[in-house]
Amino acid sequence: MAVPKKKKSKSRRDKRRSHHHLTMPNVSFCPKCHEPVLPHHVCMNCGTYNGESVIHVEKE
Repeated sequence: MAVPKKKKSKSRRDKRRSHHHLTMPNVSFCPKCHEPVLPHHVCMNCGTYNGESVIHVEKE
């Protein structure tokens, strides 16, 4: 069974975990209704994608 010979320091451990942070998702805006939309997704507010109406959305 593999057992480490020396204790890893907190600094070395934390350097390894430096990229484990959360990132904000990229958000673009719909050119038709100007609502925030994830890139390459259909706008759920107006139902358009790439300037074309893809789904019919009922307004409340």
